[in-house]
Amino acid sequence: MDVNYSKSLVTKQGFFLNHKIMAYDLAASLKGKSVISMDEDKSDRVLVLGVGNYLMGDEGIGVHIMYEMEELELPDYVDVLDGGTGGFFLMNYFDLYPVVIFVDATMDGQPPGTVTTLKPEFASDFPTALSVHDVGLKDMIEAIYLQDKKPDIHLVTITVNGIQPMTMEVTKEVEDATPNAIEAILALAKKYRVV
Repeated sequence: MDVNYSKSLVTKQGFFLNHKIMAYDLAASLKGKSVISMDEDKSDRVLVLGVGNYLMGDEGIGVHIMYEMEELELPDYVDVLDGGTGGFFLMNYFDLYPVVIFVDATMDGQPPGTVTTLKPEFASDFPTALSVHDVGLKDMIEAIYLQDKKPDIHLVTITVNGIQPMTMEVTKEVEDATPNAIEAILALAKKYRVV
């Protein structure tokens, strides 16, 4: 099957889908904010990219927050995307968006549920993440910083205490931090969006 990725859509599960091949109405089968068209001009928009493994408890809080944000009435300049555990398939988005806000879990020694915002200048400025996706994410960030055109990158982290394998549940401290994290994300999006 010949797939033209420039005409593809990415769902919140992170799979590429060719809109010419899909026999059903993709937009109707998913929440509208879950689908990002690669053909639209994103020069005045902000991408909020949640990363983490949804099946590893608190480690997946970045993805959990994306699902929470999909339920909100977001500003029209904010797009949200489940980036899963990172990977180079996300690189296409960094050419499209002038501002990208990563949302991720971190084990930085602060109390669980602590929300921190950072503006990393280099990939090495990213805090210690969890080993499940740290290598792929850092490699991707390094590649972004090597490009001539790179977005304005920001990071919102939520401190976690550890990994709970094979569960979609997050701890109370981390779940309770979700509204603060969303508030921080939207404040960054408003402050740094290109107008």
